[in-house]
Amino acid sequence: MTSPPARGDREQPASQDQGGGNGAGGVPGAGAPGKDAGRDRDSAGRPRNARPRDELGRPLSRRAPDQPALPDQPALPAASALALAQQLIDHGRAFRAHEVLEASWKAAEPGERDLWKGLAQVAVGLTHAQRGNASGAVALLRRGAGAVSGYAGGCPHGIDAAGIARSAGELADSVERDGLAAVAPDRLLIRLRSQ
Repeated sequence: MTSPPARGDREQPASQDQGGGNGAGGVPGAGAPGKDAGRDRDSAGRPRNARPRDELGRPLSRRAPDQPALPDQPALPAASALALAQQLIDHGRAFRAHEVLEASWKAAEPGERDLWKGLAQVAVGLTHAQRGNASGAVALLRRGAGAVSGYAGGCPHGIDAAGIARSAGELADSVERDGLAAVAPDRLLIRLRSQ
């Protein structure tokens, strides 16, 4: 007679190793009972991260149970979002710039959504570079450059889409070719708007 496997050794049913990790084909809140029960979610059921982050986006210790969850960052008007994101990038705070740009992406009209998403991805690429993650930097800089380049012909809000796509692509190429150690700090200061 064999004894049952230890708790951590149990095999998972085939249905739980697919579908986004929540056990129900990617449907929020439909996983196994108790799984993600305490996870903060927005009104559409998407998970939010109420955990505070440092300047490079790394998670800090979890909040105490009696502290309220941090709300999603509200979107600023386009000009204010771009000015704040640029200021943050210029001061080496690309993760915070990403948060500002992500809020604008989530609130953007459908015709501008990919633009704001691309800007947020470029900021995440800069964040990876600041953290020393070369492969993450290359991937996100290229993804963001690709999204932003689609607006190069007539970009709204004075955004320099062609310049951002070119700078992000060149930075990705440089990181891939020479490594992060060879990248001068001023190369991580991408300009968002036409001068």
